[in-house]
Amino acid sequence: MTQKPHQILVLALTLIALLIQTGGSQAANPVQDRRKVIGTTAADERLSDYFHHHTMRLANRSLKNIKDLKTWEQKRVQYRKQLFEMLGLSPLPPKTDLKPEITNSLTSDGFIVENITFQSRPGLYVTGNLYRPLKQEGKVPAILYVCGHGGVKKNGIIYGNKVHYQHHGEWFARNGYVCLTIDTLQLGEIEGLHHGTYREGMWWWLSRGYTPAGVEAWNCIRALDYLQSRPEVDGGKLGVTGRSGGGAYSWWIAALDERIKAAVPVAGITNLKNHVIDGAVEGHCDCMFMVNTYQWDYAQVAALVAPRPLLISNTDKDSIFPLDGVVDVYNKTMKIYELYGVPENLGLQITEGPHKDTQELRIHAFRWFNHFLKGDDSLIEMAATKFHTPEELKVFKTLPEDQKNAKIQETFVKQAKAKVPEDSAQWHQMREQWKDQLMKKSFRGWLKKNDSKTKTKIETATRDGLTLQTISFDSQKHVPLKLFVVMPETTKMPQQVELAVLNQSEWDTWLKELASVFPGMESTTPLSAQGEKLFQELRKNVLENQTAIAYFTPRGVGLDAWNPAERKQTQIRRRFYLLGQSLEGMQIWDVRRAIQELQAQPEFSKSDLRLTGTGQAAAVCLYASLFEKNISELDLTGMPASHQNGPALLNVLRFLDLPQALAMAASRSRVKLNQANPKDWAYTSQVGQKMGWDEKQLQIRK
Repeated sequence: MTQKPHQILVLALTLIALLIQTGGSQAANPVQDRRKVIGTTAADERLSDYFHHHTMRLANRSLKNIKDLKTWEQKRVQYRKQLFEMLGLSPLPPKTDLKPEITNSLTSDGFIVENITFQSRPGLYVTGNLYRPLKQEGKVPAILYVCGHGGVKKNGIIYGNKVHYQHHGEWFARNGYVCLTIDTLQLGEIEGLHHGTYREGMWWWLSRGYTPAGVEAWNCIRALDYLQSRPEVDGGKLGVTGRSGGGAYSWWIAALDERIKAAVPVAGITNLKNHVIDGAVEGHCDCMFMVNTYQWDYAQVAALVAPRPLLISNTDKDSIFPLDGVVDVYNKTMKIYELYGVPENLGLQITEGPHKDTQELRIHAFRWFNHFLKGDDSLIEMAATKFHTPEELKVFKTLPEDQKNAKIQETFVKQAKAKVPEDSAQWHQMREQWKDQLMKKSFRGWLKKNDSKTKTKIETATRDGLTLQTISFDSQKHVPLKLFVVMPETTKMPQQVELAVLNQSEWDTWLKELASVFPGMESTTPLSAQGEKLFQELRKNVLENQTAIAYFTPRGVGLDAWNPAERKQTQIRRRFYLLGQSLEGMQIWDVRRAIQELQAQPEFSKSDLRLTGTGQAAAVCLYASLFEKNISELDLTGMPASHQNGPALLNVLRFLDLPQALAMAASRSRVKLNQANPKDWAYTSQVGQKMGWDEKQLQIRK
């Protein structure tokens, strides 16, 4: 069978990508290289294997079952809705008055540049430069140029990244286009923030379902509205391009808004494998990523542009958008274009060079727009050059006092406000709805069951009247964990078992000293004086109360602690996020698995189970209790009063906060909340009063 030219190209690029990925026959072991991205300890290697397993699981299922156009068209509607949601744009904000303002206008060599601003939402200012031909007859096509991370700042004055990329807009205007170049949130004239999780420790962004990518997408949508309002613009011929960060924003707007008729994202996308396994995520701020609630790989974003003309543009030595991932996105997207019968509408341009705005990249973009928006295939003879100083392109002399750019993360995605139920029927309905939302929006990364085939291992020993057990089990594949159980030697079926979920500081100051007394953990080094003291305190407590205590640390804590470098810890957490998980969300799964393992042991099958935790671990226990049966009591100390300061769970603040979760738990189990301000938990108390709980059901203590 004779192969079409684009099919030959696909095969060739696939071979190139495979060679790059493996490094040829002389490459080092790829598994070892992959593991070193995170760290070199056994725990780091297991985490690397975990990320590899789940990344490839998502990659292999991405667009997998799209066999015909009818199926794709159905999926396409669903995917677009999901993308709006994952960018924090569902429900879509109202399109309020843009209040556009032109603050200055300059005439240059064949074009006019206007310094403009508009408000995409009240107080959310977009600054930009609009370039248009000096002479034109009738309406002309327009390009939205979205900038990458090239901010310009002189003597403490911010001019925006539009100044750095001015040559693109100027070329378009000199060649018969209108081009609107807009600043981004962080590097615009009004400084916003792109680095919430990357640098600022704002993990509550995940809980809010917030990403600055959503702000950039919304600003682009409103920029198209502005372009279509201009008398010079043919509103039916709009294109978008940009590089690096601007490349990413080009993807968002092209996927979301079909007013874009041709797109050239430059160095703005690669696949999940490059980000999570190969470590490209470590070179990107938060603006590059959606909140991956529905666990996509990035070809799903690219496919939403089909069948409109799309040129994927990249260099061959780009370390943060590696070539093999770019080619993979292209190959998977081509299958959708083939379903439409327009493979010629998808292009792949690879030029030599690093992550840089090269002339070769520009020329191909210019030709693409000329072909699809103007029907012009003539040679590009004019170079893109800069004409203006930063001072000439600045929009504001004084920043507007009502600007919300600097703190837009606090209001962009609406936070839920829960009502106190009127009666038990309404409360039941609210609980079930919240639980369903948690499973679909926060814990979608949980598997339906443990995916590891490793059997649970139980080791038992006795010491000084105590039975000591080490229960080793897999929470998931590549996530081996241990339960350390203590109970009186003479007790065969204790009436109560306490599961104590420890945080890192508790492990370091306490259980780390005692670990060697448990079977399978023996050390030739005897207990230290401190360790012996702690053991005797533990022995006294267990024998006097005739109870069993199980100590547990979820993934990332205790024996399973990963690379302690702060930067690596941050990027590990961001990898979970890219997989549609969060570290704390998966720790909740670990506690669920620990509960299941305990309750599966014959000696504990009829015991009352009590969960205890402090700080963040308390909140982890709280959520685990909502999804497991027969939890008699929760004893929680110093738990944060909100996810703003507590564990990061994807999207959770869009429908509930910790007081609502605590009320859900208290309707199932007795709850003791220690070291708490009752005012912070007023909602929980109000629900208890409405439901008629007795004083033992919910106890809140300062």
